[in-house]
Amino acid sequence: MELAALPQRLTVDLARTAVVVVDMQNDFCAPDGWLASSGVDVSAAAAPAAALERALPRLRGSGVPVVWLNWGNRPDRANLPPGVRHVYDPDGASTGIGDPLPNGSHVLELGSWSAAVVDGLTVDPGDLHVAKYRMSGFWDTPLDSVLRNLRVDTLLFAGVNVDQCVLATLVDAACLGYDVVLVEDLCGTTSPEFCTEATVYNVRQCFGFTTTSAELLAGLPA
Repeated sequence: MELAALPQRLTVDLARTAVVVVDMQNDFCAPDGWLASSGVDVSAAAAPAAALERALPRLRGSGVPVVWLNWGNRPDRANLPPGVRHVYDPDGASTGIGDPLPNGSHVLELGSWSAAVVDGLTVDPGDLHVAKYRMSGFWDTPLDSVLRNLRVDTLLFAGVNVDQCVLATLVDAACLGYDVVLVEDLCGTTSPEFCTEATVYNVRQCFGFTTTSAELLAGLPA
């Protein structure tokens, strides 16, 4: 596939490509999820869902595997170091990882509503699911093994937050030798706009390439 991208045009082998969708889950994107319950406006996090719903069926139809990489912790939180737990509950008195929400779910817990893909996105039975426990999806998870077994070496990145978990996973992927492409409008963030601008700049400058879903769909076989 010929793909318009920045900083330069790409030729992508679809047989060796996968799309990694990061953290498009209820706790980050739903109006009654964890972030929203703590007062965060999650509309920007939910925004990529419509474009993803258009793009993913076309990618699947071209043989590109879809990997849902969602934050999903052990219920006992035994694998989480203190530093990770502190980031999400800095005063020790807020609603942190594993704590109950008003809706009865537990924050970012594997198998719970909190870790499930947000409504509005269709999950295909052939899609793959990997749970992560850090900003990066490569630490302490089978993500690298799954991708190696798929025989892919090019990764299309989507999801939230683009400046946090998406970027951390993309950087680790680049360091592991994958070719990485950030699909800008398939990503979102609740951070200020300058965080997105810095992320896009650094991806183009240091790690890989950026494109849009329009360019991606235009390049796919009919």
